[in-house]
Amino acid sequence: VQLQASGGGLVQAGGSLRLSCVASGRTFNSDVMGWFRQAPGKEREFVAAIRWSGYSTYYTESVKGRFTISRDNTKNTVYLQMNSLKPEDTAVYYCAAADTSDPRRIYEYNYWGQGTQVTVSS
Repeated sequence: VQLQASGGGLVQAGGSLRLSCVASGRTFNSDVMGWFRQAPGKEREFVAAIRWSGYSTYYTESVKGRFTISRDNTKNTVYLQMNSLKPEDTAVYYCAAADTSDPRRIYEYNYWGQGTQVTVSS
């Protein structure tokens, strides 16, 4: 599975960005797509996840109500719409793929894309 993330950038606090992650290759055995982020000096953390099948979505508490994860199965693409961005959302964002019953567990993810930088200025 190959993952290509894009859509990061510099935005002011309160602004919005939409990240995209295109999956290619043997994606049939990776039912879950997740977004993670890593800020300087911090560990990589779970942000959101979605299943290719069904409608289950998962969010970390700090982004609930502000971020929305969605998918387009026809394009093998997962999106992360980020609204009401805060300076503490500044990080490198990564998409990842897994076949797991608990999408919040980072070590369940086998495939990772390159990161895309999101910077939120105050």
